[in-house]
Amino acid sequence: MTSTFHGLELGKRALFAQQAALSTTSHNVANANTTGYTRQRVEMQATNAVKLNGYQLGTGVEIDKLVRLREEYLDVQLRGENQKLGYWEAKSDTFTKIEELMNEPSDQALAHTLDEFWKGWQDLSNNADSAAARSVVRQKGVAVTETFNHILNSLNTMQSELKDVITTKTKEINILATQISSMNDQISRLVPNSYEPNDLYDQRDVLIDRLSKLVDVKVTSTSNGMVDVSVDGAVLVSGKKANSLSIDYDPASGLVNPQEIKIAGSTINLESGELLGVIESYGVVGGESKSIIPSMRDKINNLAMTFANAVNTVHESGLNLDTINGVSNKQVPFFTGTSAQDLKVNPEIMKSLNLIAAANEESLGQTSAGNGKNALEIANIKMDASLEFLGSTSTMDDFYRNIIGQLGIDSQEAQRMKDNSEVIVQQVENRRLSVSGVSLDEEMANMIKFQQAYNAAARMVTVMDQCLEKVINGMGRVGL
Repeated sequence: MTSTFHGLELGKRALFAQQAALSTTSHNVANANTTGYTRQRVEMQATNAVKLNGYQLGTGVEIDKLVRLREEYLDVQLRGENQKLGYWEAKSDTFTKIEELMNEPSDQALAHTLDEFWKGWQDLSNNADSAAARSVVRQKGVAVTETFNHILNSLNTMQSELKDVITTKTKEINILATQISSMNDQISRLVPNSYEPNDLYDQRDVLIDRLSKLVDVKVTSTSNGMVDVSVDGAVLVSGKKANSLSIDYDPASGLVNPQEIKIAGSTINLESGELLGVIESYGVVGGESKSIIPSMRDKINNLAMTFANAVNTVHESGLNLDTINGVSNKQVPFFTGTSAQDLKVNPEIMKSLNLIAAANEESLGQTSAGNGKNALEIANIKMDASLEFLGSTSTMDDFYRNIIGQLGIDSQEAQRMKDNSEVIVQQVENRRLSVSGVSLDEEMANMIKFQQAYNAAARMVTVMDQCLEKVINGMGRVGL
């Protein structure tokens, strides 16, 4: 025999269960546009039956659990692609900035400035005694040095900014690690008490997603709902504890020392992620071609000094107007400086155009003011294939075209890899959203379903109330 109020209790359980389902549906709808939110679902199960006259009489429904609809495999896949996207985004950004700096081809670019310089010497060879032609050569020389100076200064500024970015990204990684450990702490205090902190799980997953774009992470689930996060085997987050990632620089070169990229004292080898992309852009000891800005700076420096030395060698072998006119025997280099950054036209030439050596000796110690053979030799340096650049010989044009060509290839590759990673990340994200995202259409259908179930349960309570009314008040009174 069941209780007289069995029906009421059964109806009450149904009301509570459907109400919880409606609340969860409402929670899903409310967070339809919340970043990282995972759709939740109430799972119900029938309560234990009671025996009645040899039968099992149902006792209603109860909530079994509140689950997040999420696939761990998609999280792992997304984070793996996310770190590649971060890496190629950082490198592509650096290559794009260098391309904008080089600005080839244009009238302001180095190639055009060098062409104008050689053309100036060519013109001077035909008018060696012309002050106007000499002034043009000097001004074209100034334009070349200013272009080299600008490129080097801009590369140095870019590298300095990247150092700040490395510091910022490192801090961001450590902050995210601290936040993840804090989330672990909160979750670990709820899970043992049979709570299901789904919203905290979501917030932690958002943090891990952000971290995965910065550095290649491995996430491992542990007890009480917590996770450990490691990078190249070094533990960044261990339950409630967060370690710090640190980066130090080589004192001699100023570049990142790969032996000084550490987590809790252990050296790690970064394999991907935005931080590695920025580090390689900035420059790493032993990185060579992978150190983008130092590599470009070496090439530009080598070009500038090879160019200046070649011009100076020929220039100092020639005769200037002061020498020809017997004013002095001074022969000066056309350029001064030790790198592309401080390369300048000789200050003495800036004071006196007569010191430009346009002539060659026609006979022993003799020549004429109109002799422009040395200027022609300098103009011909442009096509001199015996110049040595970084261990190989070529013309200046070829070497510079190679620099710009390689820059274009590297930039295109970085952009292509970035685009590919973006597509893959978007595809995985869409797949994840198809599982975890909130579909308003589906939620609306669920809302109606649970509403009708709630209404039906309420009607059952009304029916049971009417039955009890009949039993208690309508079956007459004894003795009347």
